[in-house]
Amino acid sequence: MAIKVIITGSTGMVGEGVLLTCLRNPDIAEVLSVSRRPSGVSHPKLTECLVADFMKLDAVVSQLKGYDACFYCAGISSVGMTEEAYTHITYTTAVHFARVVQRLNPDMVFTHISGAHTDGTETSKVMWARVKGRAENEIMRMPFKGVYNFRPGFMSPVDGQKHVKTLFRIFLVATPLFKLLFPKQLLTLNQIGQAMINAVKHGFQKHVLEIADIRTLASQ
Repeated sequence: MAIKVIITGSTGMVGEGVLLTCLRNPDIAEVLSVSRRPSGVSHPKLTECLVADFMKLDAVVSQLKGYDACFYCAGISSVGMTEEAYTHITYTTAVHFARVVQRLNPDMVFTHISGAHTDGTETSKVMWARVKGRAENEIMRMPFKGVYNFRPGFMSPVDGQKHVKTLFRIFLVATPLFKLLFPKQLLTLNQIGQAMINAVKHGFQKHVLEIADIRTLASQ
């Protein structure tokens, strides 16, 4: 199965890990990285589409047509942000991008990186959990061929990654202990990328995937 995929957020840790996993996977024929900055990756399968503002896609619409899947990995930490600013990035921007690519690719599978403990009821007192839940719900209402909201927890990078934050580098030092104490909470970004690919190839019975579900899908 030759899959053509759009990936967002390839200059972030999650997006870069998914991008590298896709480029190394024989089922992936083409990758379009849509990002604000160059990914720094060069590969025969990869084309880059630089967009300063995801709310303004008119100039690149022609580049977004003809894809089987979108792996939406763009995002930001809520630390230090107001709810209004965080909502604009996490909800408004993600939903707008999803609507545009769905209109251009009606048979597309859309996989959206959310987060562990996201609140699908949209009533949580935790701001980020409530906003992410709202984004999940709105994207699931769209008429994609399939929608999968991934809720990973702790993630370790794949070989060759450059965009790994200091906090995660510290975490990697403690990974052996973390694996021993919390073996069910850790995913690799290779598992996340493979699970996304398998969602396109095989589908999955759930549309909101927790850590265990992502691990199961990655192994199919």
